[in-house]
Amino acid sequence: MAVFSIFKNTVLLLVFTLSSCGNHGKSQNKALNKVVVRDTLDNDLPITIAANRIATYLPLLEGKRVGIVANQTSVLFKDTQPLSYTHIVDSLLAKHINIKQVFAPEHGFRGDADAGEKVSDGKDHKTGLPIISLYGKNRKPSKEQLRDLDVILFDIQDVGVRFYTYIATMQLVMEACAENNIPIIVLDRPNPNGHYVDGPSMETQHRGFLGMTNIPLVYGMTIGEYANMINKEGWLENKVVADLTVIPMENYNHSKDYILPIRPSPNLPNITSIYLYPSLGLFEGTNVNAGRGTEFQFQRYGASFLDSTQYDFKYTPAPNFGSKDPKQKDKICYGKDLSKTPKMNTVNLDYLLDAYKNTKDKSLFFNTSGFTKHAGTTELQKQIEAGLSQEEIRKTWQNDIAQFKEIRAKYLIYN
Repeated sequence: MAVFSIFKNTVLLLVFTLSSCGNHGKSQNKALNKVVVRDTLDNDLPITIAANRIATYLPLLEGKRVGIVANQTSVLFKDTQPLSYTHIVDSLLAKHINIKQVFAPEHGFRGDADAGEKVSDGKDHKTGLPIISLYGKNRKPSKEQLRDLDVILFDIQDVGVRFYTYIATMQLVMEACAENNIPIIVLDRPNPNGHYVDGPSMETQHRGFLGMTNIPLVYGMTIGEYANMINKEGWLENKVVADLTVIPMENYNHSKDYILPIRPSPNLPNITSIYLYPSLGLFEGTNVNAGRGTEFQFQRYGASFLDSTQYDFKYTPAPNFGSKDPKQKDKICYGKDLSKTPKMNTVNLDYLLDAYKNTKDKSLFFNTSGFTKHAGTTELQKQIEAGLSQEEIRKTWQNDIAQFKEIRAKYLIYN
């Protein structure tokens, strides 16, 4: 079954779907970093996501107790109806796969929790499967939670930005699997920001859930490629190595456009927001609103403390789906509308620099600890405060980007 890469922005939907986890027998395949061979790329053919290649990975699940890390994006698409799909849990249950439990990332298994909102354990109302949160009291599966599992299947749509927490969840799940001798299978999906590498690199002292490895802000890899990099570069805790199998896509390359048919999280409603997210996501570490509390999340920015004489655009954030308490709530925000921005190939600092320049009381701008966590470095805030231009700041990233690209090249599955 194929996934068409020409979905229209206007039909992007958040679909409340089921996600669940399953077990895989502890009889181990000791080969590491296995990548199932993909077919020859044809740019004229639609992309087939790994989840749709069910015949490729079904033999790895049959007769096993399966755990699944999944959310609302974990779906299989139908051939002739690109907006018609079934959740991977439903598909596997229909094929009599013994799914034992679901592990849910940030935003929950239905994808409807706010950013940063604690996600609780629970039970799926449709199947009765237990849901274990990886964004609540623990972010890494415990030995007890993995005890009755034979294999973990990971299938979540990523957007290719370091502080987007699904890759941190994957890394911690891989680590737990390695420590408990449980194989993990990663089903690959397109990265809509996979066509470039850019931004400041994470510094070791600032590592956390918003950046667990020293990679640039935009890393230009699919989630499957990145999983192989984590594993082979020794980035798991204590340099443990997971028994990892990546199931690749067909007919994908890094320059091929892919518009997500399901929003990957509540505040990324369309492809414009996803293209802008690496740049406007840096506002998360400031007191400037980046569209949360509106229907144009990550497609605008503004604040009540920006100089109103410098802007023609204004809006008022209010609580809504995905943002119960947005920054600048109920205040008139002066700023810019970016909803017509085309596909981007770089991290654009003009928005940050503009907002900082037009903040009269600079003490109102940064949430310093939050900004450092998102930027991955203290240097970017210092550079902005010192009045450096975008060109001057970007020059300081280039050595790290070049070094990362050398490592990245070893793990690319696609052109």
